[in-house]
Amino acid sequence: MDTLKEKTAKGLFWGGLSNVLQQMLNLVFGIFLARLLSTEDYGLVGMLTIFSLVANSLQEGGFISALNRRKEASHKDYNAVFWTCTLTSLLLYVIFALCTPLIARFYHEPRLVPLARYIFLGFFISSLGIAPRAILFRNMKVRETAIVNFVGLLLSGIVGVCMAAADFAYWGIATQSLVYVGVTTGLNFWYARWHPTLPVDFSPVREMIGFSSKLIVTSLVVIFNTNMFSVILGRKFPASVVGNYTQANKWNNMGWLLINNMLSGIAQPVLAKTDDEPERQKRIFRKLLRFTAFVSFPAMLGLALVSHEFIVILLGEKWLDSALILQWLCVMGAFYPLSNLFSYYMVSHGQSSRFMWCHTALGAVQLAAVFVSAPYGMGMMIKVYVGIAVGWFWVWYRLSRNWIGLTLYEVVKDISPYFFITVALVFSAQVITEPIASIYIRFAAKVLFVASLYVLVLWLLGSAIFRESLDFFESKVKFPFKKHAQ
Repeated sequence: MDTLKEKTAKGLFWGGLSNVLQQMLNLVFGIFLARLLSTEDYGLVGMLTIFSLVANSLQEGGFISALNRRKEASHKDYNAVFWTCTLTSLLLYVIFALCTPLIARFYHEPRLVPLARYIFLGFFISSLGIAPRAILFRNMKVRETAIVNFVGLLLSGIVGVCMAAADFAYWGIATQSLVYVGVTTGLNFWYARWHPTLPVDFSPVREMIGFSSKLIVTSLVVIFNTNMFSVILGRKFPASVVGNYTQANKWNNMGWLLINNMLSGIAQPVLAKTDDEPERQKRIFRKLLRFTAFVSFPAMLGLALVSHEFIVILLGEKWLDSALILQWLCVMGAFYPLSNLFSYYMVSHGQSSRFMWCHTALGAVQLAAVFVSAPYGMGMMIKVYVGIAVGWFWVWYRLSRNWIGLTLYEVVKDISPYFFITVALVFSAQVITEPIASIYIRFAAKVLFVASLYVLVLWLLGSAIFRESLDFFESKVKFPFKKHAQ
């Protein structure tokens, strides 16, 4: 049986590989869809995003994290969660479907009535897979989860592109999301080797609701924070403006989620399993913190550097307005995985109240800042929003430091080398490549300059995380052949 260290390493490997492959698929399908569809098509779907996310959060109820924290999780626990989530999501679908005329009236867009009722089917289908997802998550089945997500993205992307090519417009995006949810739900059941039964005992849900209810509130606050621009822009501006923001936010999310999802599958389980060993837990956390900074800063600040070239080359001139938005959002995206690492620590230690209030305070501050900066235009709103999100990383640290035992010096020491090296390289690349007229050559020059020098500098400085990552990747590349030989 694998040790916890081996499970963590394998989890990072499969999580990283999975997310790279997933984002490559997202990149390919995203390019096709962006070229086939209009800003208005994306805007219509973007207006409904917050409602689907709210419904998903309510029907999931924080039960995956709650089940992960239980010392023992039986069939009775998973069965209670399955039926609770299924019944809740069915009720929510009926309520949301009846409210679609109000949603359409809010946005002054009658086409949203049938579209919303169609898209909202997704959160009901998704609810069916929460219990088997919890089984895979609790047992750190990262490889199986990777396969589930990859197959779901591949099949749904093909359907979405085919429908967009056949002039189904925004219905193609909507169908893509439904196919993804349906495929992943079915595969989660397949790999979990579990099925619901009757009758059902709801007593485990009553035991978990105190913890999970705080995660629900937190999730709702996070959803509102990350989607407030879509709501505000959808109310005040045409669908095309929402489309540009939705497109920029999509690529930013793809970037930081690539890093975040690689960590989320193993961070909470590993931290929960070392709860009785504080010194060991601190060492694990610091290594995760360094690894996150090592990956997140060059990936996200690098995407900010090439945002203009990236948008024009891959998506076309019609999406140019989204490039500057993407640039600012990427700065925020560089710090998101680091902040989330502290939040995972809170949840793994049962600090759901502190987790909830931290997110609530962040949402309140950002909302107030958005309204205050609104008269100065969308650009200023985004800059203020991003600035608060970046600064809030230190709030997460402040609220977690007593449990982790981390000093401010240790945090700065762990993340600052990767930050300052990346900033220096990004700034230098921008200055050096500015005279290059060809957008293609300029794009390639920026990527090669930052990537090659980042690797070289870390090698010369003897970065432990960099060398460990290389060694581990080399061992995993050879691993299948060694196993076969045995």
